Amino acid sequence: MATTTSRIDRRTLLKLMGSAGATATVISTGCNSFNQPVSASGLTGGKFDKSVPLATDGPGGNMAWQPGDAVKYLPPSDIPTRGAAADAISALPKEKVLRMYELMTSSRKWETAMKDLFLGAKDGLYGAFHTYVGEEAIAVGTISALNDDDYIASTHRGHGHLIAKGGDLNKMSAEIFFKATGYNKGYGGSMHITDMSKGIMGMNGIVGASFYMAAGAAIRAQVRGTKQVSVAFFGDGAAASPYYFSAIRSCANTGAPVIFVNENNLQYMGVPMAFTVPTKYVSEYTKGLDIPHFLVDGNDVAAVHAATKEAVAWARAGKGPSMIEAITYRWYDHSGFAGSRVGQEGAMGLPYRTDDEVKQWISRDPIQRFKTWLIAKSLANEGELTKIERDMQAAVDASIEFARKSPLPDPEAGVLHTYAAGAAQATQFFNRKGLVNHVNAGQAS
Repeated sequence: MATTTSRIDRRTLLKLMGSAGATATVISTGCNSFNQPVSASGLTGGKFDKSVPLATDGPGGNMAWQPGDAVKYLPPSDIPTRGAAADAISALPKEKVLRMYELMTSSRKWETAMKDLFLGAKDGLYGAFHTYVGEEAIAVGTISALNDDDYIASTHRGHGHLIAKGGDLNKMSAEIFFKATGYNKGYGGSMHITDMSKGIMGMNGIVGASFYMAAGAAIRAQVRGTKQVSVAFFGDGAAASPYYFSAIRSCANTGAPVIFVNENNLQYMGVPMAFTVPTKYVSEYTKGLDIPHFLVDGNDVAAVHAATKEAVAWARAGKGPSMIEAITYRWYDHSGFAGSRVGQEGAMGLPYRTDDEVKQWISRDPIQRFKTWLIAKSLANEGELTKIERDMQAAVDASIEFARKSPLPDPEAGVLHTYAAGAAQATQFFNRKGLVNHVNAGQAS
């Protein structure tokens, strides 16, 4: 007589295990030094080798999600002062550690100043502006583990990435003011502000474009044998892009040295990721590709840096791609400044989240947490960090004055720096201006 074997799917199994008192996280054996148990109290420290947790609790796969539920995933008040991540930062030269704090502070002060200028209306600023405020630890933690000649591919929310890669505040401010001295000579604005000379493959409004751009740069490095790696930054919403799995799968096939960094702020544009991500975490999407995955507290610059350092070593050794999911929180609206006020931190009154959750996530400010950690570890003192804060504010203020005093682009210059029909028109432009024809001289930027 034939017997029938019933099968239990993994979520049912995990629920049964949980009801029996088992832990809420199941991980594979042979994990590395970053163990990250997952629970309703948040991320508390990290470990993933070639697997990710099959979690009974996580922000995704929850159609019952309500505004305010993001507080369940708050990180601890303080960054852990012990462990592999803390040791990785402590081993860095002091000047590099202080530079990390400087870059995070610079990013925050620049974007906050721009937010106030947009709202104040004095300078007539306009156009899209996607703030990175609240997520600075991811850009700085990731890029601080790279070499200067490594590549990154950014997103429409790219100001923090540019600053972390050493961007020029004067050129950034001038571009927001649409001035000729800006990074894009006043023709790009916020979503396209970039510096290709620093290995940035560009910022753009195409959701998920970073995947193929980073992959292309990595394959170029493979062909040339340079040992360079590339990073693809992307948000939780971009993981739904058809480009994502295609790119990460192809990188796994070819061994391309790409690190896919998911800046998971739980919010998409204004729809909770819980409604659209069927798994508990985005990193579960690619679990079957047998590549390293890391799930980290994205408001902990030490955790992000340590995970990236390990991912970079894996890539440089020719072992292929890896994926880092950093849990964080966006303080402002997706784009623009709905719910924001001059001098006020965070956007309030938005329909897809509660003011209380915004305030609670602001209380986990990645910069303040890093400051507290640096002092606790005796890596810097209050006076040194306060001086950095003052210096960065002065640099931001100076960049705004630079932008105000800069000239507007010449309307005729709009034909320059183009691929089609630009050369002939550029020649005419330079002749009228009595300037050297850089196009014909092969020097067009």
